[in-house]
Amino acid sequence: MKKLAISLLLLAALGGKARADEGMWLPIFAEKYNLKAMQAKGFKLSAQDIYNENQTSLKEAVVIFGRGCTGEIISKNGLVITNHHCGFDNIQKHSSVEHDYLKDGFWAYTQEQELPNPGLSVKILVRMQDVTTEALKGVNEQMAEKDRQDLIKKNSKAIVAEAKKGNSYLASVEAMFYGNQYILFVYEEYKDVRLVGAPPSSIGKFGGDTDNWMWPRHTGDFSMFRIYADKNNRPADYSPNNVPYTPKRSLKISLKGVKENDFTLVYGYPGRTQEYLPASSVELITEVSNPNKIRLRTKRLDIQNAEMAKNQAVRIMYAAKNAGIANAWKKWQGELKGLVRLKAVDRKKEFEAAFTSWAKSIGNADYASVIEKLNANNEASKQLTVAKDFQTEALLAVEAVRFASAFDSLVVYSKAKTPDAAKISNQIDKLKKIAAPYFKDYYMPIDQKTFVAMMDEFDANVPSKFIPAQVKSLKAKYKGFDAMASKVYAASIFTSKDRFDAFVKSYSASQYGKVETDPLYALVMSVRDMYKDAVDAPLNKLRDEQNLLLRTYMKGQMEYQPQRMFYPDANSTLRISYGKVEGYKPLDAVRYEYQSTIEGIMQKDNPNIYDYDIPAKLRDLYAKKDYGRYAVNGTIPVAFTASNHTTGGNSGSPVLDAEGNLIGVNFDRCWEGTMSDIMYDPEQCRNITLDIRYALFVVDKLAGAKRLIDEMEIVE
Repeated sequence: MKKLAISLLLLAALGGKARADEGMWLPIFAEKYNLKAMQAKGFKLSAQDIYNENQTSLKEAVVIFGRGCTGEIISKNGLVITNHHCGFDNIQKHSSVEHDYLKDGFWAYTQEQELPNPGLSVKILVRMQDVTTEALKGVNEQMAEKDRQDLIKKNSKAIVAEAKKGNSYLASVEAMFYGNQYILFVYEEYKDVRLVGAPPSSIGKFGGDTDNWMWPRHTGDFSMFRIYADKNNRPADYSPNNVPYTPKRSLKISLKGVKENDFTLVYGYPGRTQEYLPASSVELITEVSNPNKIRLRTKRLDIQNAEMAKNQAVRIMYAAKNAGIANAWKKWQGELKGLVRLKAVDRKKEFEAAFTSWAKSIGNADYASVIEKLNANNEASKQLTVAKDFQTEALLAVEAVRFASAFDSLVVYSKAKTPDAAKISNQIDKLKKIAAPYFKDYYMPIDQKTFVAMMDEFDANVPSKFIPAQVKSLKAKYKGFDAMASKVYAASIFTSKDRFDAFVKSYSASQYGKVETDPLYALVMSVRDMYKDAVDAPLNKLRDEQNLLLRTYMKGQMEYQPQRMFYPDANSTLRISYGKVEGYKPLDAVRYEYQSTIEGIMQKDNPNIYDYDIPAKLRDLYAKKDYGRYAVNGTIPVAFTASNHTTGGNSGSPVLDAEGNLIGVNFDRCWEGTMSDIMYDPEQCRNITLDIRYALFVVDKLAGAKRLIDEMEIVE
């Protein structure tokens, strides 16, 4: 009894329920878990206004944008707003030195000027449903983990097939709480999505990587697209005959602004969190994985930044790639610092000790031993994790090496006893399609330097038993990776468009040797082939074991804390998170206010620094105080912070007021709070939102795209 009393005291200290404003909640359960707390904070709508399967609700206005962002529909003509960084790849694809839309921005002043984007789609949720019983049909605790997962996959396939019967929907069954719950998601996908507008990067990416993840922030991080459909308003591939989509719901836009402690709701598709990890898993992240990945990306960024600063064409080619590398790089640094500051490992160990004590007190052997088993699992995976991290973050970070790996099927088909000409021809066509965007944005001097830096890191840090003999042989043959790169890059078909074109133009099955003997191909294949058995197989086995253990641990936590409201980790499915507008204290004697304004842009403006060189027209509008209807107290609000729990994937999410009106577009988190993917801190975790008034000011006054303003429903 004494042990149980101690554990209950620790439980109280660690928090028996989700902390204030913490959580990414499934909207289908808003009535059950969230509505009272939301209304206590000022929310004025019902749970049915948030999610309703049978009538229109806010969910119909929220879309999955592309492959990892959120967007929202803001007009009855299918106009979508998302982040500039979410639309960045497509803006770049339309850009050239002659038409530099990254630098100058792009605006379609007529519908005919809106630009198609092959491969870009949006998905709108039709419904979600708890299918735990159906997914676990036939599953029992005595089953082997593989048998369990195979049966769940079979059951899920049947659930999806039933959901798609008689329609053209997409559907998936997603695990929650490590497989303790399963939810069906059904979507409608629209594949004709056109670029409507984007501010210049000097607004949409103002502050660049220096300001990324930081507050105060002054970035106009938005872009606009439009969904098109066929004449019956149904999804259709691109056609000049398609018409703007008429949505079931679009968001009203409020110009009323925000004040401290106002209610805020973020509605979107957060990517991935790991809130319920054991201490040993967090230790693996903070002491091994993150430090290695940060160091590797630092070297890649240093190489790219030096070359991009010399050449405008190279800057355009590498803009999107550089931003993608830098985004996670900076986030990992903030996450690492935050977890150390919170003493996350120690706090989790305290909780685990209390949990284990409780489990022993009730005689549950599975719960009592689960932490010890998780610790052993993580220890066994440590060296394997290092090897895998260096394969993905070092070896496959080299563009030519990654491109070379795509030639594997061509070699296999060509080496067949009786080569299939049709298969080979199809593979050549696929490689041509891969090669077109690859060479469009490829600069050999950057990649060659990256190869040397990454291979030196790979060689120095990966345990010797995980370095293939082929890699060691190549290093010895060329007397180092620098000399190897000088010779190989000058002759490889993977580093020159002309050499590649000549190769595929005259290719026949007998020529596979030219691929196989290329050192870049030999290198990546030797690692892949070795890792298949030496790294991937044991690591996957350990992860399967860990999944079982985490499922057990998760179930145990729910029994240990029956009064706590648990939210499932983010997994790119639709969620709500609620909070309030507020600033925070990042350091002793430092207090950040919740709102930034155009004054801060002018304070940072510096024509000599690319990331802070704003358009001349913005300076002119500021000088004249020509702010139109978007001004408040003689200035323009730019961004604000709130306490909503967000993560990657929430980029572009609508931030709504208490009445469900759009007040901003979520685009970032404060650096001090990026550990919220693993441990939430109500004092430091803040999401950063573009104030919708600044976005509309840019559209209206800077771009002169009044036709877009006219199609929005604005509340003043």
